[in-house]
Amino acid sequence: MTDVNQEDVTHALEVLGLTLPVTPETLARTRRVLLYTWDPARYSNLTNNPKKYMQAYKKAEEMTKLIKAAHALLSAVLVPDEASSDHRPS
Repeated sequence: MTDVNQEDVTHALEVLGLTLPVTPETLARTRRVLLYTWDPARYSNLTNNPKKYMQAYKKAEEMTKLIKAAHALLSAVLVPDEASSDHRPS
């Protein structure tokens, strides 16, 4: 994984609307709720105007990508990796 700076973590927390400390349960629940909220399929009955529909759909797609990226980053950085702690040298 590439180097992650504090600005990246702060931005990911802002995208998910979280503050430190973050538990794995809170992170998973927030991801689930936001992905449901921003699911592009939810915009299918929003309007009969195709232009407005596509704008909303594209915004939802963009937010879905941001949410997934923020979750992946915070999972890697803030949630302890149990697999790596099991293989520490003695």
